Amino acid sequence: MILGYNTNGLAHHDPFDAVEILAEIGYRAIALTIDHLTLTPFGNTYLATRQVDLLAKTLEEAKMRSVVETGARFLLDPRRKHEPTFISPEPKGRDLRYEFMRHCIDTAQTLKSDCVSVWSGRLLDDVSYDVAMDRLVASLEPVLDYAAQRDVTIGFEPEPGMLIDTMEKFDELQQRIDAPNFQLTLDIGHLHCQGETPIADYIRRYADRIVNIHLEDMNAGVHEHLPFGEGEIDFPPIFKALKEIDYQGCVNVELSRHSHDGPNMAKRSYEFLKPLL
Repeated sequence: MILGYNTNGLAHHDPFDAVEILAEIGYRAIALTIDHLTLTPFGNTYLATRQVDLLAKTLEEAKMRSVVETGARFLLDPRRKHEPTFISPEPKGRDLRYEFMRHCIDTAQTLKSDCVSVWSGRLLDDVSYDVAMDRLVASLEPVLDYAAQRDVTIGFEPEPGMLIDTMEKFDELQQRIDAPNFQLTLDIGHLHCQGETPIADYIRRYADRIVNIHLEDMNAGVHEHLPFGEGEIDFPPIFKALKEIDYQGCVNVELSRHSHDGPNMAKRSYEFLKPLL
């Protein structure tokens, strides 16, 4: 496994600067959150394509792996965080999410990323859980087809507060999706937040599905990503389990509320985690 850092914790940095900073610290992976200043789908198409091509070369020279993350807060709607999603009430909104996913998948193909990480979204209208699940499956199917055509893996992340928030609901979803490129982004803090413990047991249970890991500290019942040592999580058993399953993917630190101190937080996180490897 290799350590990486999510650029949602370096939101004030140019992605090329982020690669340089993280490589200097010792990281060998980067989780690129597509955002207004990072590989954005909006604006000059030629310049955006050129940026992706240059970043692919930069990552290769730095010998860094990558994943593409889709969790920018106000990228598609300046007034509603994370909206629209796969389960938004408006079909036009779900169509916009699909077009955004196409951009992310194309970007991941060029960067040779391990996966594109996604989540369900929050249910905003008064429909049943079954209807919402049907909506989610219908939205994911063309995304998975588009990704498969480009040999890109989708890592689905259960997220507190969203339709798919637990591993039990992820199990239900994966039973309805017949696609070999539909895999799992496992957020360690989310497991602790939701009371899905011991965390090591879940790592072993989903060993064949995990393609991406998010890592941060957290307290039970509170969905707040915390710097390491400020929450309740016991990390040595987690890394022991990752070694047992021979996990060889990225373990990406996600501290999206700490961009104001991004470089220092990245260094502190690396110093905490490196001995655990």
